[in-house]
Formats: sequence, C-alpha cells, structure tokens
Amino acid sequence: MTDPLNGSCFCKGVRYQVDQLDMPVSHCHCASCRKIHAAPFVATAGVMREHFRWTLGEELLASFESSPGKLRHFCSRCGSHLIAERGHQPHVVVRVATLDDDPGVRPTSHIWMAHDVPWLDHEGIEQWDEWKA
Repeated sequence: MTDPLNGSCFCKGVRYQVDQLDMPVSHCHCASCRKIHAAPFVATAGVMREHFRWTLGEELLASFESSPGKLRHFCSRCGSHLIAERGHQPHVVVRVATLDDDPGVRPTSHIWMAHDVPWLDHEGIEQWDEWKA
C-alpha cells in the first residue's frame, strides 16, 4: 500500500487523507461547480468512503445542499470547497486542487461540457508562466 494523500483547505484548519483516488480525475464544467468554485471548471475524483477520512478540523466544516441530495462540504473559516457527496453513493467526490500531495495521475476527461462557456477558450491568446510584468 502507498502512503495516503493529504489534503486541506486554504487556511489549513480542515485536513483530510485519502488512501487513493478510486475514480479518474475529470474536469467538471457544470454551472454549479463553476459558481461554487468561481472557476471555469474544477478537477474532481471519486474516492470510496472507506478510503477517505477527515484528520483535523471537522468541526469547521459547513455544508450546502446544491441540488436535491447533493451536499458540498467546505471550510466555514476560509470557504474552501473540499468534497461533495450524495449519501446513497459509496464514494465522495474530492476536489483535486485541495490535495497537498501530487496524486500521480492526470485528468482523463472533461465532463458536463454542455455547460461550458465560450470565454474559456484560450487558444490564440497570450500565456504567461507567472503574472505579466
């Protein structure tokens, strides 16, 4: 067995571990993820419940039911969205960007492309490794 992957919110008040990512990493373009993360898409991966555990700050967690039966859990102090879940499913959906460790896998798909937005296209525009000076 490999070492668990560590994850946390921005303020480090909430921390978690996953033994492994049990499902491929996908970039979700749904309108809900875009709004909740204030981002054009979000990297997600399923983790079986038995492979996920909170390790610090569970009392800081808040939840929001974004659609019937779907809870999104976030840090009540800094607002970082950490996981989503549907109680009847055997897995949670981890927000890969909250992992502190490289999971060693790369995305395999873009999902909910029906919700994609035209302003996301980056072909033909300037790109900078860091902030443009």
